[in-house]
Amino acid sequence: MSDQTTPVEAGAVDDGGRTAAVASGKISQPELDRLTDEIIEALKSVYDPEIPVDIYELGLIYKVDLSDERDVAVEMTLTAPGCPVAGEMPMWVEQAIMKVEGIRSATAELTFDPPWDPSKMSDEAKLALNMF
Repeated sequence: MSDQTTPVEAGAVDDGGRTAAVASGKISQPELDRLTDEIIEALKSVYDPEIPVDIYELGLIYKVDLSDERDVAVEMTLTAPGCPVAGEMPMWVEQAIMKVEGIRSATAELTFDPPWDPSKMSDEAKLALNMF
């Protein structure tokens, strides 16, 4: 993936830059698979202190982009705009991702568009919260 953002064509799948990163030759497919798995595990280590489910399973992570230079950009939300940890959670996400070997930098930006709702939770999260 280059440093420039290109729009996703209609019908195409936005894969967070995975295809472009491999095509550029800067990140091999096995390395990209490892980074992807470890970034997801890092995201799963971050919890909202008031909810016993990680932010990944809660559906708070909207997008993760990995550049050729191994910079990670995360677009995320919160369960509510007035969440008491709104100022801290993006920093927790960045710190968790920076523990992944080979990552150069990590940034997490908050968005409330679209707003979060319980339909974004995984089945695992719904089960943990007795929402079935």
